[in-house]
Amino acid sequence: MQQLVFATNNRHKLMEVSAKIKGQITLLTLDDIGCTDEIEETGLTFKANASIKSHYIWDKYQLNCFGDDSGLEIDALNGEPGIYSARYAGEYGNHKANNDKVLGNLNGVSNRKAQFRTVISLIWNGEAIFFEGIVAGTIRHEISGTDGFGYDPIFQPDGYDITFAEMNLEQKNSISHRAIAVEKLIAFLNARAV
Repeated sequence: MQQLVFATNNRHKLMEVSAKIKGQITLLTLDDIGCTDEIEETGLTFKANASIKSHYIWDKYQLNCFGDDSGLEIDALNGEPGIYSARYAGEYGNHKANNDKVLGNLNGVSNRKAQFRTVISLIWNGEAIFFEGIVAGTIRHEISGTDGFGYDPIFQPDGYDITFAEMNLEQKNSISHRAIAVEKLIAFLNARAV
């Protein structure tokens, strides 16, 4: 079975990707390869940040790997929080503060269109390949739901009347931006395995 390192320490992302891959690939974590380094995301785009992560692992360990970067893009906020999604309110990973800031910035705004975007940077035998997933939706006026992470409690995907945080992992993984990008990654790897 093919082995692939996922260059992340985010346990929520690992859980979502592992559930999507369902044993088709042996997914290795940074812990599995003994990498305790904090990989700085200094890029100005999702693609650049994903690429930084995957190249870091390839350059240091020579292992097939992928990194991803994801975020929420809100029309009325000119694409914010974008690449700053995880630290939009200042402190990295403070989901409540980030959600509160978005809701505050959209107070009184009628256009609540938004999208989640994921870009995956795969390095396979030294070759870099990119995959993207986008899911469109709207920003709710209040937090709703307790599952998921990040902006899931305020993001309602188009065609649904519930937020990502009101969906179970299987539901979210059938339509999410990360799931779409991971499906493209799996299709690529399956084609290479033939």
